[in-house]
Amino acid sequence: MDPLLHQRRYLIPFRGSLLPQIFTDTLVIGAGVAGLRAALAASQHGEVIVLSKSDFRQTNTAWAQGGIAAVMDAADSVESHVQDTLTAGAGTCDEPTVRQVVQRGPRLLEEVISWGMNVDRTPGGGISLGREGGHGASRIIHAHGDATGAELQRVLVDRVHATPGVRVFEKCFALDLITPSTEVGAPVMGAITHHEKYGLQMIWAKATILAAGGAGVLYRETTNPPAATADGLAMAFRAGATLADMAFMQFHPTTLYLAGASRSLVTEAIRGAGAYLLDASGHRFMLDVHPLAELAPRDVVSQAIVRQIARQGGEVVTLDCRHIRDFARMFPGIAAILQKFELDPAKDLIPVHPAAHYMIGGVRTDAFGRTDVPGLYAAGEVASTGLHGANRLASNSLLEGLVFGEAAGMACEEVRAPHTPRSARPAPVPIVSDIRPSDRGELDLTDVRSSLRSAMWKNVGIERTGQKLGGCIEMIDFWARYTLDKIFDEPAGWEVQNMLLVGAVMARSALWRDESRGCHLRTDAPTPRPDFALHDGWRKGRDGPRLEPVRTTPSPSPSLLPA
Repeated sequence: MDPLLHQRRYLIPFRGSLLPQIFTDTLVIGAGVAGLRAALAASQHGEVIVLSKSDFRQTNTAWAQGGIAAVMDAADSVESHVQDTLTAGAGTCDEPTVRQVVQRGPRLLEEVISWGMNVDRTPGGGISLGREGGHGASRIIHAHGDATGAELQRVLVDRVHATPGVRVFEKCFALDLITPSTEVGAPVMGAITHHEKYGLQMIWAKATILAAGGAGVLYRETTNPPAATADGLAMAFRAGATLADMAFMQFHPTTLYLAGASRSLVTEAIRGAGAYLLDASGHRFMLDVHPLAELAPRDVVSQAIVRQIARQGGEVVTLDCRHIRDFARMFPGIAAILQKFELDPAKDLIPVHPAAHYMIGGVRTDAFGRTDVPGLYAAGEVASTGLHGANRLASNSLLEGLVFGEAAGMACEEVRAPHTPRSARPAPVPIVSDIRPSDRGELDLTDVRSSLRSAMWKNVGIERTGQKLGGCIEMIDFWARYTLDKIFDEPAGWEVQNMLLVGAVMARSALWRDESRGCHLRTDAPTPRPDFALHDGWRKGRDGPRLEPVRTTPSPSPSLLPA
């Protein structure tokens, strides 16, 4: 029996009528840029509850050092940004979505600046524009050098707290989406949650927006915060939503690589400022790899670093910043981290290595954030909108969060029945999850988590082969067989169950995609195949347990969104 195909509908047993009941118009699961911007948009047509799994400092948005890509200069153009995005996406972007995101970006960026976001400026007072990998022009807006995400998060948090009708529940874990039946395609009506103080709660909502972030913690090496354990992807799958493009995990080329150091991101903006990558002999090898050298798309740079390390017998690759003047002023966050390890970027080379960074795949949506499950919307890293294709262009992620957060928050008003007063509560239905305790053998939870992360890094990492992917699927299925059948009563167990489910789908997608494209490199199938220039979707079957790729069509045109 495949444990993934027979996965339980809910993680825990419960009887909904016996739990505390909370009601709202819109429930937003996730408190990064997409979730907060969605909450602000949804507050215009009803009450909103925002769930934050941890605190506001532990989102991928808050940890984002890179900037926001937007056309803010007359020397640049929307068409140039669109073409750079399409090129990075390696033939699988949805072009109408790309165009709409790029066109709407400047307005939304100007909006958050008007709300108080402090962006870096030139001596003359204009917005300072940097350049990053894959961009043909300087169009990257930063804040405090390498703290753009933290500054954007601060502004949105302040705005949400000041908005009437929006409540925020911090340190509240969403276990599962509520549906009135276990039938695939049953509408989502909110979520069952666990708060560290109040315990289990049923939150009923007319619309639910999933903005729960990514899956970087599935990998041993990652830039992501500890909360990025793929919970949103897993709960959407259990509710019957389609997961698309799950082979595409983007690896950031440069993270600090020192024994005893966490994999701290070394922002791409440093390469944009002129830093070089050097091999063990001091040769600038990226000049031999791509015309844009260190500013090539991230998949190109990450793969080149891995190959170079292999050629050198494991010797590290280094980043040379010694010629960059005023490094500490330009990148104060990185400078502070380097100082802890007695590294001076004016004198020392910085050892770097790629790490899992951004989940390109996700819950498949249309251009309004709608999923294929009624009542469920998705935005941000948890979603697969077609913007990124097979490889995300640098600094398009915060932009995507702003655009699709607003779009989903506005679109979800459609679930309110015509002429229904705003004060009308969503009607709860009897929900019973009757799960019997398993008498199968047990595995150590900590060991499973660690083994999964190591297996994903070694087999579903930067370089992949069909043989290794098949072996990895067998390993994950074994751990899943003795873990997904268990009942846990705290987040550590639920996280591992979510990680196993999503890791299994990712490995299957990578095995199915018998080609190399964007950030998905199959060394046993090194070239792209024209018949694979599409989105592969993975979902439960309506006629029984089934997990197989479903080729999905591009998103509908987003022309109805506001300009």
